[in-house]
Amino acid sequence: MTTSIIDDTTERRSDADASFARVAAPIAGVVSAGVAIAFGEIVSDLNAGVSSLVVATGEWFIDVVPGTVAEQGIEWFGTNDKVALVVGTLIILTFVAAGVGRAAYRNRIVGDVVYGAFGIFGAWVAARDPLSSDAPSVVVGLLAAALGAATLRFLLMQISTEPSADFHGRSAGKVESPVDPTASRRAFFGYAGGAAAIAATGVGLSRNLRGRSSAQKARDALLVVDAPSAATDLVPGVSTFDSIEGITPYVTPIANNKFYRIDTAITVPQVDPAGWRLNVGGMVDEPFELTFAEILAMDQVEDVVTLSCVSNEVGGDLVGTAVWTGVPLSVLLDRAGVHDGAEQVLARSVDNFSAGFPTETVYDGRSALLATKMNGEPLPLRHGFPARLVVAGLYGYVSAVKWVEELKLTTFDEQGYWMPRGWSQMGPIKIQSRIDVPGHRAEFAAAPQPIAGVAWAPVAGIESVEVAIVDSAYNEDWNEATLAEAVSDETWIQWRYDWDATPGEYIIKVRATNKSGEIQPIGLAAVSPTAPRATTPLPSTSSSPANSALDEVGEDLHLLGVTRRHVDHRHRALAPFL
Repeated sequence: MTTSIIDDTTERRSDADASFARVAAPIAGVVSAGVAIAFGEIVSDLNAGVSSLVVATGEWFIDVVPGTVAEQGIEWFGTNDKVALVVGTLIILTFVAAGVGRAAYRNRIVGDVVYGAFGIFGAWVAARDPLSSDAPSVVVGLLAAALGAATLRFLLMQISTEPSADFHGRSAGKVESPVDPTASRRAFFGYAGGAAAIAATGVGLSRNLRGRSSAQKARDALLVVDAPSAATDLVPGVSTFDSIEGITPYVTPIANNKFYRIDTAITVPQVDPAGWRLNVGGMVDEPFELTFAEILAMDQVEDVVTLSCVSNEVGGDLVGTAVWTGVPLSVLLDRAGVHDGAEQVLARSVDNFSAGFPTETVYDGRSALLATKMNGEPLPLRHGFPARLVVAGLYGYVSAVKWVEELKLTTFDEQGYWMPRGWSQMGPIKIQSRIDVPGHRAEFAAAPQPIAGVAWAPVAGIESVEVAIVDSAYNEDWNEATLAEAVSDETWIQWRYDWDATPGEYIIKVRATNKSGEIQPIGLAAVSPTAPRATTPLPSTSSSPANSALDEVGEDLHLLGVTRRHVDHRHRALAPFL
């Protein structure tokens, strides 16, 4: 009878141990991975020459991901695509780490092997970062993996010194641990919680100790005290509609990240201009190199240019206008002496992103700059400090290279980042218009109401904008809107239509016509991202843009319900109708 009681107690204890292990082993895996990642982040924060393992992994993913996946990410998350990638990476790592913890509980060698592979991969992706030092990054990656493996082994020891049962309570043929189960579990959670807390605290402290980068200090030193304080000060003498509440300002402010940012860099490259150089070479007579100081000493020009991302949706905000200051690219290319047959200018950034555009665009009269200022200030770090490219009339994916360090004259056989992913070599910006006012779900009295927004078609320019107010019977009547002034055809233009709102239900549409007579298309543009370059002429002041880059265009429309008391704006843009 005594033996039976002991056997029954042992069996219940085995079941309890197995249940605890099912919970604790994944936790051990996640905590150990957190310790490894935290170690890498702490060293990266304290040493600018060491790449973050998380960021390096994300940037490797960006380099290998198909273009359709990258485009979908931009469409879903917009300017938050990098945050989404980092969060997604951490979520995947969490599940993988939990699985490793479970497997390592059964066989400790599994944890060692997985962390060994993690260390090799982490060292490799960190070392391939052009902004990091190879040897320190490799060492940190390997040390992080070793620390993670050691943490996992230690935590698994706290679950049971010699587990007597597997996850399902079945005998493993091992001697039962003499350690009191309750004390062992308390020890496990104490050690696991302590390790997680130390890792989190360390990352928090390292973030605070990191301070401003040398790039930020250099930019701050260049700030001009009497720089324009308002966007309207940047374009004196131009009559705008900025006074209309809710309309997009003619010049997009830098403050509060109002100007969109789309690129492949997960973290903003911190480029110290003291060690930065611009190399101009390739198919040229005389390659040369310029320092930042030498560029600033050259004659500067100031151009107002609208930039747009090819992934900008109808009604989207991945578009903006700024006053750019810099050196014309034609000056740099003339100094180098361009060879016949040099079809494109292929630009490369410090993080190895590349984009190319036809050499002829540098000389066809449009603005094409090596820009060092934006809205009267040194370029913000997130927008390319110390220097970037600005080419009017071309989508950013073929021209707007930030943190640029190389201009290479070459042929189209040498491709930029997006071309191997199925995107067109030519990327002329197409006609688009957008409704800004009324705002999303705005309410206002049934009375005179301005309908306003922006339209753009660089470099052809906007000739007219029309607004249609469609009633419940679907009667559609297009009315010409009033246009504000614009500095040139290279920028967007504000428009307004004064509507005497009366009770009823309406759909409001807008469309634009460029100065070549081309009307903004309805629906998605018939575009092939792999269109041959020979059949995709570039836009100019005398010809309309060609459909040669994947883009969503069409009439922006708003659905409004007008009552005797108010107008209820229900939808900002209805994609199914486009």
